[in-house]
Amino acid sequence: QVLLTESGGGLVQAGDSLRLSCTPSTRTWRTTVMAWFRQAPGKERDFVAAITWSDHMTNYGANARGRFTISTDNARNAVFLRMDGLKGEDTDVYSCAAGSTWAVTPENYPYWGQGIQVAVSS
Repeated sequence: QVLLTESGGGLVQAGDSLRLSCTPSTRTWRTTVMAWFRQAPGKERDFVAAITWSDHMTNYGANARGRFTISTDNARNAVFLRMDGLKGEDTDVYSCAAGSTWAVTPENYPYWGQGIQVAVSS
């Protein structure tokens, strides 16, 4: 089993920045790809960004491209999602996910964090 620990959410003003962090309990072939998804109450999860540990290949969803940056610190075993220029519509629960498939759909990620609230007041 892989546990994902998230941190860094909170309440900010529109235009502010936040950095979310995610640390997996272990890194194996099962956690080759790390991703962030967001979810509003009653809605499906939306893909935000993904990255690979090995070559730092990245992919972004339309809601994140140009404003959010996903990165890793391999030495610290951590994945970050830096969110700049936050807007009210970015308010959601953000979840870290891990899997072995390069994918944008949540079904491809077997491991999930608890989710962390990001609230942006406009």
